[in-house]
Amino acid sequence: MDPLSIKGAFSFSPRIHGDGRGSFHEWFRSDELRKQTGHDLNLAQANCSISSRGALRGVHFADVPPSQAKYITCLRGAVLDVVVDLRVGSPTYAQWEAVRLDDASRRCLYVGEGLGHAFMALTDDATVIYLCSEPYSPDREHGVHPLDPDLAIAWPEEVTPILSDKDAAAPSLAEARASGLLPDYQECLDYYAKLAL
Repeated sequence: MDPLSIKGAFSFSPRIHGDGRGSFHEWFRSDELRKQTGHDLNLAQANCSISSRGALRGVHFADVPPSQAKYITCLRGAVLDVVVDLRVGSPTYAQWEAVRLDDASRRCLYVGEGLGHAFMALTDDATVIYLCSEPYSPDREHGVHPLDPDLAIAWPEEVTPILSDKDAAAPSLAEARASGLLPDYQECLDYYAKLAL
């Protein structure tokens, strides 16, 4: 696993073993995740999303604690997956990093608690699966508008974004911060320390 520029986010490029029958790879290793993060991923929910080209999902995040860590990969097609640091007080606050996940590289992404997550489908039938540390809880779930110019995420210009009504109505980063929705960086660090016990 390789750390991204945002603390709490990692990418993983598995070794793919192929022969005349097809291929095999390990897409998740709890020991590798623990080595990088200092704690285990408590598997509480597994999700599968199938998206049309241009579908833009996110930027989503959940209250800390417990928030919701995610371990993501793309089984079919390709997506541009984005991690956004929404933790107020973080040295990388409001910064983002994009990782292409596709069915060729089989790359994976870990998004830690308190971070924002979004992805855009680059192909039709883009199939994304992700493991979650906590179950979905609508009362704890929030969003920031993925096209907010203050975030300035570089979504592919050749793909027209398709947003859900919920994501289209999400607040800007500034509005989410002013309303107290965003996680606090120090609270996230404290929570990470508790997970490591």
